[in-house]
Amino acid sequence: MRNHHMLRQRNARLGGIAAIAGITLLVSACANGQATPAGTAAAPNASATASGDAHGRIAVSYPGGISVLDGKTLDVVQKFDSEEFTRLNAAGDGRHVFVTTKAGFQLLDTVEPQLTDLVVEATAAGHVVRHAGNTVLFDDGTGTTTILKTEDLAGIGSALPEAETYTAEAAHHGVSIVLEDGKLLTTVGDKTSRTGAVALEPHDGHWDKVAESNECPGIHGEGTAAGEAVIFGCEDGALLFHHGKFEKFTAPDAYGRMGNAYVSETSPVVVGDYKNDPDAEGYLLNSVALIDTEKHTYNVVKLPESVQYTFRDIARGPGDLAYILSTDGSIHVLDPATSKIVNEFPVIKAWEGPAEWQDAHPAITVNGDTAYITEPAANTVHSVDLTSGKITASAELDVVPNEIAVTLGAH
Repeated sequence: MRNHHMLRQRNARLGGIAAIAGITLLVSACANGQATPAGTAAAPNASATASGDAHGRIAVSYPGGISVLDGKTLDVVQKFDSEEFTRLNAAGDGRHVFVTTKAGFQLLDTVEPQLTDLVVEATAAGHVVRHAGNTVLFDDGTGTTTILKTEDLAGIGSALPEAETYTAEAAHHGVSIVLEDGKLLTTVGDKTSRTGAVALEPHDGHWDKVAESNECPGIHGEGTAAGEAVIFGCEDGALLFHHGKFEKFTAPDAYGRMGNAYVSETSPVVVGDYKNDPDAEGYLLNSVALIDTEKHTYNVVKLPESVQYTFRDIARGPGDLAYILSTDGSIHVLDPATSKIVNEFPVIKAWEGPAEWQDAHPAITVNGDTAYITEPAANTVHSVDLTSGKITASAELDVVPNEIAVTLGAH
């Protein structure tokens, strides 16, 4: 069913935050000697707001809270109490970040800055996708896709903008994306399995199915390459949607899982994480899948033994290259066109893989020519010029950084 509605503003006393009040008070007390109520902050000064407009802002989560950093100096602009574990996703408007909480997708304004009371309600907030002027949210608990106009988020006031929704036949850990022509691509599954994806187009108040594939077991993640070629990861390869139809790429291994696609919308080549041992312990990987959406080729490339990474450690950047933050502490630069490592930038100390995927471990996110790197073992965040490999700023925090999102630059 296709419908329009106004999303409700979150009540400031919503139980998701209240339930963890004891935790957030403890963390706040350790950090600065006094507690700040969740979602509140001191009013920013004019220079801080101007800096946010000029250089962008960085959001960093930590146990019990979120810090907003200046994008140039990495100074802490403001801190907010939140839940023990939250995920951060840029909203795509150059200003806001969606924070996934027990209540849903909570909006963080990094320029004001303010952890607002505006929440897109969800029983299990999951993926956030930014593309073609839309910011698309997926609720794993209900299978509901919520579609927001990104430009509406940029000018948001006291209430969330009108949204459009689609609810899948069954709830599952899924993802959706809206294309330039209005088609909705969304995953298919239930609580026990995921099988593929469908393409839907709006028609007279409902959604019509125009294409479908059930050839993607364990479908997870998405990415959009040049020419609006959309890739989903499968447990045995990848699934492409391009020019109105689906195409399956089969991995060389019986189990060849890709769960995340690292893309540039100016490159036809998708870089995917790759795992070929379903019983392997830990989360470190040593190979990538390279999918050329123009040539319709799928290749697995084994990286040098020193290059190991997790899902948080690959990003695309200058030159459409892939920047891999490895356990040896360096950013290894992969040219997807040649499958070769073409450069290496030492940044942080060597690190070990996490015991659980939620555990704090180094992460990389890129905006323009700048990479932002977390180093949890040192409570530090770094910025790196990817054209030179030089560290341009470092800031030691009084918390352990976990997830990171950058807000400058609309999508």
